[in-house]
Parts: sequence; C-alpha cells; structure tokens
Amino acid sequence: MSHIAFPRLDETILSRRGAIVERLAAILPPECLIADESGRRAFETDALTAYRRVPLAVALPRSTEEVARVMRLCRDEKVNVVPRGAGTSLSGGAIPQEDAVVVALTKMSRILEVNLADRYARVEAGVTNLAISEAVGPEGFFYAPDPSSQLACTIGGNIAMNSGGAHCLKYGVTTNNLLGARLVTLDGEILDIGGEAMDAPGYDLLGLVCGSEGQLGIVTEAIVRLIPLPEGARPVLFGFDSVEDASQCVAAIIGAGIVPVAMEYMDKPAIHICENFAHAGYPLDVEAMLIIEVEGSDAEIGAMLARIGAIAKAHNVRTVRESMSAMESAQIWKGRKSAFGATGRVADYICMDGTVPTSKLPEALQRTGEICASFGLRVANVFHAGDGNMHPLILYNINDDEERVKAEEAGAAVLEMCVELGGCLTGEHGVGIEKRELMGRQFNDVELAQQKRVRAAFDPEGRLNPAKVFPLGERVA
Repeated sequence: MSHIAFPRLDETILSRRGAIVERLAAILPPECLIADESGRRAFETDALTAYRRVPLAVALPRSTEEVARVMRLCRDEKVNVVPRGAGTSLSGGAIPQEDAVVVALTKMSRILEVNLADRYARVEAGVTNLAISEAVGPEGFFYAPDPSSQLACTIGGNIAMNSGGAHCLKYGVTTNNLLGARLVTLDGEILDIGGEAMDAPGYDLLGLVCGSEGQLGIVTEAIVRLIPLPEGARPVLFGFDSVEDASQCVAAIIGAGIVPVAMEYMDKPAIHICENFAHAGYPLDVEAMLIIEVEGSDAEIGAMLARIGAIAKAHNVRTVRESMSAMESAQIWKGRKSAFGATGRVADYICMDGTVPTSKLPEALQRTGEICASFGLRVANVFHAGDGNMHPLILYNINDDEERVKAEEAGAAVLEMCVELGGCLTGEHGVGIEKRELMGRQFNDVELAQQKRVRAAFDPEGRLNPAKVFPLGERVA
C-alpha cells in the first residue's frame, strides 16, 4: 500500500462549495477565478503526477491586495488554501485537496524594479527564475539559483522550497540569494520581511519563510540579489570507468579546498538517456561522468582546471573533454538541464532528493543501486555532486499500482539511507507529501513539536497548504 495518504475532507466545506465560489466571484474578476471542473482539473497535481485531487476552486489574483482579500475570505469561511506557482514541485508540494482553494500566482509576473547600483531586483512571485537573469544579463548581472526547471519554475515556488540548482555549490541556494519578501498571512495581513540591504534588524523571519513550503503565508513579492557575471566560465567533462572513482574524485576536489561553480554527476544510464536527447557529445563508454565548471579570468580558469585535472588523474579518469566555445558549453549544460525531461521519454520515474556528506557519496551510490535492485527497479543517477545533493531517478510504470508502490518504498529506503549516513531528507525539492511520513526519521518528537508550534504562530488551524511536511501518522512507508 502507498505510504502517501490524504486526510479526511471537510464535508461541510464541500456542501457549501457553491456559496464559497459566489463569494470569491464577488471579489475577483471572471478571468481571475476558475470554478468549472475542467478548468480546476488543470490544477489537480504538480510534477509528482501520480497523485491527483481536483480543488474546490482556483483563484488567480493579480496583486498582493487581491491575494489578501482571498485569504481573508478563506479564513472567514474556514477553507484550506494551497499556494501554487508553476506546479513544478517534485515532492507534491502543490497538490491540492477537494476542500481547498488553490491560490495560483501566475498572473503576478512583473519585474517591478532593478537596482544595479545596490545589486537587487524586486519581482512578483510569478516571475520565472530564468526571466530575472534574462532581464539583467545585458547589464552584466545574473540571478544565481538555477533549478533544472528554471525556464518554468517561479520565484514564489523557489522561495517555498528553498530551491537550488547546478550552480548552488558556489553561489548557494535561494535563501542565500534572497534579501526580502512580501508575505500575506491567512488573516490577510501584508508583511514586509527583510529589505534591500544585505541584512535586516530583528529576528530572521526571512530565513523562516524561505523553505516553509507555503505553510506560513503566501509570498507575493521578493527582493533578490543580483551578481555580476563572471569574466568567463568553462565546463569540462570527466569520464570514469567506475562509480567509485568518480565519487571519490568529487570528495577529493572538495577536500582540497577547491570550489568550482558547479560539479554535476551522471552515471551510465543517465549519460545515455541525456545524450540520446541532447546529443551533447557525452562519452558513452564510461560508467560515470562529472561536469565540472569553473569561472574567472583565463588565467584563473586554467590554474583551477589544472588542479582539478591532477586530482581527476589520481582517481583514474579515462576521458577529459574541455569545452572550447560558448555553443559547446551551452550544449553540455543542455544535456544536464534536460535530464528529467529526457528520462520521462524513457520511463515514468520518481526523482528523489536526499543529501549526504560528499565523503559518503561512494557508499550512498552503491547502496542506492542495491536498494533499487532489491525492488526489481532501474535507477539513473544525476545530481549536484559538489554538495552531495543526490537525485536518483527511480524508473517504474505509473500505470502499474504495484510497481508504483515499489518505487515509493525504494525511494523511502534511499532517503532513510541518506539520513543514516549523516545527511538529510531533502536538499532542494522540499518535503511536500512525498517525504512527509519520513520526517520522523530525521527529527524526534520534540523537534517536530517545536516546528509545529512555529507554524501555529502564523496559522493556528493549519489551513495553509495542509497535509504537507508534517506526518499524518495514518500510513508510513
């Protein structure tokens, strides 16, 4: 039986659906409210597509003030609220329930201010991740976090899940690049947290909100750091005859104090899947591959690659291919960035998101393969090796209920292994419904109770993004 359960629905709310929709229609224009079943069905799931729930209604506010009005109405009607960005969550963080209103921020997609002198941009939550870099790139700046879904995923969702990306090794994840946020509480209050400066007085509420998965309020605007574009950057492919050599090479590079801008890992199944899609020139005769990118002046790049190359040679590197042009660099990254979509052409999959210390990568990869094989499933590994953020793609048939449950159980076992090795349940995808029942493996009862008390300070009745993060206790993998 699946370890993912849903709580009982509020029959009173379901019986009053018509009246609630009428009240929403009174405060939102027609183009900002979806009430028909076919329209609502478009919001029934996110990128964790195995689970679907049609929401009670979908609100598409155009401003912070409209979000506040919707929140006050839902508070008065005692209706649950599920915030939603682009729906790219891989952990089920945006899956609704039938008795909940989805508040989707896709209409709030403006870049409000760009201040290059102070190196920040103020954006609405529906702005896509990549749009910020595209807007400031001609001026020599960029926004550092770069999830694989950056073409589609939005800043509001990035803040909710504290998203990262390939370049987080050097530049950090969302929380390291977030200066301020505008938050609407369930009571409809509008709070401005942080600001344009690098630090703000008082408690670090911004750090609390970033990664809270929409349980404390809805972020409608953000102030993000802008970083000058580097003088140059160059990725290099390193191919290895064994998984052990590749993963030990990663640990040795980090242990030597070298911090590339990115260090990505692919095993043989992932290499073949991505090469068949992107035709990036990946070596097909190796067991594992690293994409290591460094940046700076030509002299800095050359010196750093020489040190990395020596370490790779000491770990029996077989193939070395350095990018020689901007076009070749883009193609190399296209293969990596397309990994999830390319895998979807081959099979259904669950993308896990656990983190281990880099010194534990060899053991973690070996055990991941053994775990998946024990369930009779295939796995392709592609992940951010520099910070130990693993993303095993467990392949299965979504139309086979028995196989789906096996995939979930294998994924849960992989995450438990990550915690056992000194890591954690999630690196950048969040907990959502996927890892909810595993939270007790990472935290004890006292720690979970304290986290719930923090949430209750913002949302005493637990109406914001309910049934996410904290265990229901009904069903455990």
